[in-house]
Amino acid sequence: MKNYKPKGRLSAIEYINGVLKGDRVLLSRAITIIESNLESDKALAKEIIQAILPHSGNSIRIGITGVPGVGKSTFIEAFGKHLVKEGHRVAILSIDPSSQRSKGSILGDKTRMEELANLEEAYIRPSASGDTLGGVANKTGETMLLCEAAGYDVVLIETVGVGQSETAVHGMTDFFLLLMLAGAGDELQGIKKGIMEMADMVVINKADGDNIRMSEMARLQYQNALHIFPQSESGWAPVVSTASAIKNIGISNVWDEIQKFKKLVDENGYFLKNRNHQQIQWMYNNINEELKNLFYGSKAIAKHLKVLEQEIISAKISPVKAAQIVLDEFKKTL
Repeated sequence: MKNYKPKGRLSAIEYINGVLKGDRVLLSRAITIIESNLESDKALAKEIIQAILPHSGNSIRIGITGVPGVGKSTFIEAFGKHLVKEGHRVAILSIDPSSQRSKGSILGDKTRMEELANLEEAYIRPSASGDTLGGVANKTGETMLLCEAAGYDVVLIETVGVGQSETAVHGMTDFFLLLMLAGAGDELQGIKKGIMEMADMVVINKADGDNIRMSEMARLQYQNALHIFPQSESGWAPVVSTASAIKNIGISNVWDEIQKFKKLVDENGYFLKNRNHQQIQWMYNNINEELKNLFYGSKAIAKHLKVLEQEIISAKISPVKAAQIVLDEFKKTL
């Protein structure tokens, strides 16, 4: 099946030219190839990525995460519309490590972001659903490069899941935005310390109506909490603000802060340093994924694992010993 070549595939140069011209249809088709696990598509994907690489990187990459019910889709739509109004072209990508289980789709997000989705200057695309978060992150990263080459100068990468997805998004973006709510009990509960440490900005959303006072209290609490963390290598002091996406209040302020951040990291050299580090890490992520695919893609190894599983269950062998046996077998195939 992996050697199967789908009908209707164009040549690499047709996809490349289409992406560089900003053709949304060809951009979407090129992303589909990036996401594909077919061997013929993998070769085509590498050719496309290599060719568009010099035309990528000219965007600000913003990671966005938030607690459930924070109004992320509403915020992203309001923020995206503001960016378009400011003259930018915006791509919204989504990483959802739970999609394997739920078969989830960003189509729901497209419905919630209907106005933004209809704008010519905005492009909304889900992540590829992968077996591992690493695989998803790598393909999202390649999709990001294609969007940049297509002329989108602001890329928003949204994390839909929880846990490791935030780390993956933080590892491929320039600025990390954390959306929070006020009035949900202890303001510092329900969010991991590690995610707080990654945040360049915390926005208390839904700060409108009766919630304005509580949102301001939450803002002060978060600002005090952020002072506890050591200063970021970027030299940027994380800021906390309030916003109401539904009322379009405080949205422009978020963009103002991101521009201040970009100016600072450009001047002190951190922007380029961070991008270079991410590129190297991306290489290692790809190596890890390829090695994993090579290992688990072996029929001999799969057969061996089944036998070892039964021996572990019957207490004939320890998991550590079993792992060593199968790895030794794999080494013989190299």
